[in-house]
Amino acid sequence: PMEAEAETRLLLQEARESIEAARSYRRELQQRLRGLQQARKQIKESATLTRDVLEQHFNDLKGTLKKLLDERLVSLLQEVDTIEQESIKPLDECQKLIEHGVSTADDLLREGESAVHGDVGQENEKLCSFTKKALHIQLDSLPEVPSLVDVPCLSAQLDDCLLTILKNQIFRHGTVASRPPVQLEEFVEKPGGILVRWCKVDDDFVPQDYRLQYRKSTASHFEDVYVGSETEFIVLHIDPNVDYQFRVCARGDGRQEWSPWSVPQIGHTTLVPHEWTTGLEGYSLSSRRNIALRNDSQSCGVLYSKAPTYFCGQTLTFRQVLTGLLLIETVGQPDRRDSLGLCVEQQNGYDSLQRDKAVCISTNGAVFVNGKEMTNQLPAVTSGSTVTFDMEAVQLGSSSTEGGNFKLRVTISSNNREVVFDWVLDQCCGSLYFGCSFSYPGWKVLVF
Repeated sequence: PMEAEAETRLLLQEARESIEAARSYRRELQQRLRGLQQARKQIKESATLTRDVLEQHFNDLKGTLKKLLDERLVSLLQEVDTIEQESIKPLDECQKLIEHGVSTADDLLREGESAVHGDVGQENEKLCSFTKKALHIQLDSLPEVPSLVDVPCLSAQLDDCLLTILKNQIFRHGTVASRPPVQLEEFVEKPGGILVRWCKVDDDFVPQDYRLQYRKSTASHFEDVYVGSETEFIVLHIDPNVDYQFRVCARGDGRQEWSPWSVPQIGHTTLVPHEWTTGLEGYSLSSRRNIALRNDSQSCGVLYSKAPTYFCGQTLTFRQVLTGLLLIETVGQPDRRDSLGLCVEQQNGYDSLQRDKAVCISTNGAVFVNGKEMTNQLPAVTSGSTVTFDMEAVQLGSSSTEGGNFKLRVTISSNNREVVFDWVLDQCCGSLYFGCSFSYPGWKVLVF
């Protein structure tokens, strides 16, 4: 009986495992079925859209071609009218001259016949008057009449090769592609933003520029967010935990038109945006509180982030913001106490991050770790400079052997140069504050 009970339990266990495997198998099949349905829907919808685009395009072409042909016909007819009028005008003038001469000759003939057959007493006077009048009219002077070979004979020259050229061009006009030449490849969450990467999937396509668009999933229209030659872009001003749709297209080398759009994909970020804290007298902030301007106030101190929003593994970027043409005023006068960096906690009363539990770079390029200057130095921070901080945890020591030391590997980059070092702390830090301090006004910094 015990063996039978054990065998029953084993069979029940195997049956339950088989049932669970069948459920999992069914779920996978249903998921694949949904995938097939989505693929079928995409093919059907894209085919319908492509038909509509083709029909609309060729209808537009036919309308445009008819308009152009009508305009050309009107132009040629006007040219015929102009030539006809300009050629007939001198003939009309010559006809009037000849008709006037005929009328004058008729009058002269009547006068001559009257003089010849008139009374004998008046014959000499009439004959004398007629002879003088005939000499004055110059009966041997006749107007020139052009021959038919000298006057215009209008005709139309219509080259039938136009139809051949149009036929060849029309038969080569337009293509149908089974997939766009570029596709979205990856979305990387950033604080208040998304790093979007894309790639070329058509080996024969040579891209010159890319065009990235996005929209909230609830919006009806896409908007441009990037046009350029790079294959990645950080889209800022993204609301956390909100879905956004992205699409990308490309323009071939030497061409003006854009390729078809990639398949739209959804991206989002769960990371809240980096923000400077408000209320520090020496700094003015933008509406989104991600840009800080050192104003003319005499008050000084460290401007910290609103919260410890930097996490290990992220990249924190400070960028000098340039506005207008006043590049020098926008940068401000450098000072050795200036600092851009990260710290474990906010500590009031300091005028720089060059202190304990902080790493920073000064505007002259000096790097400080826990208040001590390193021998390695980066280029000075100037107009348009970008400074990035990357950190990763490399060691968490035990309190008995290493005093609870927490080690972070820090990489600071500026102007295509970087320094790498280990930052040892006496406590584990899952997140850090960022901050800046400037002694003189004019500095304007964007953080993302």
